[in-house]
Amino acid sequence: MSKKVYPDAVTALAGLLRNDITVMAGGFGLCGIPENLIEAIRLSGVTGLTVVSNNAGVDGFGLGVLLETKQIKKMISSYVGENKLFAQQYLSGELELEFNPQGTLAERIRAGGAGIPAFFTKTGVGTLVAEGKELREFDGETYVMERGIVADLSIVKAWKGDTEGNLVYRKTARNFNPMMATAGKVTVVEVEELVEPGSFDPDHIHTPGIFVQRIIKGAKFEKRIEQRTTRPRA
Repeated sequence: MSKKVYPDAVTALAGLLRNDITVMAGGFGLCGIPENLIEAIRLSGVTGLTVVSNNAGVDGFGLGVLLETKQIKKMISSYVGENKLFAQQYLSGELELEFNPQGTLAERIRAGGAGIPAFFTKTGVGTLVAEGKELREFDGETYVMERGIVADLSIVKAWKGDTEGNLVYRKTARNFNPMMATAGKVTVVEVEELVEPGSFDPDHIHTPGIFVQRIIKGAKFEKRIEQRTTRPRA
């Protein structure tokens, strides 16, 4: 078995967790979130975390469980709407929030993974988003400088992975996970199916194994749905 493969989430995070680190957590809403690794972080008891994630799960699930235990000091996010506790902690001053337009957040993470320390974008110019940031003119238009993000640890969820860490995602679960896999100093992945090298057509691999240091087959996946909307039967 590859030395990248670990038996469970707690073991896979051993030696990586400490107070006050920055953690990237992949997924979009509750889709494609690393459920098992989030639970292992909760069990570890580490505090003062800065978490980079599109959102913070929902109350009682996903990153919401780390808000309940007050293990998160700061969120770098683009969306708050589904989590009442997130909003409460922010409004009461318990939780710091660095709000980003969604595309800007995605590009900050991608830039961090690509070794790009900063970039300029028009998004947010003239709004609170641009306060305190460098502005520069290009071709007669004003742009704001945004910094790339690199995390101490990235936790990522993929559909399938091989024992060398090559990954394939499914549908919306591909949001944020691939770029976060590149932007962590250490990347730990949980997959639904763990297969042998050579199982994937190389053209179908979304994240090459060079970006992955540790991988587990997740013990369980609830895959909750945030907002279930169904059409009434005829």
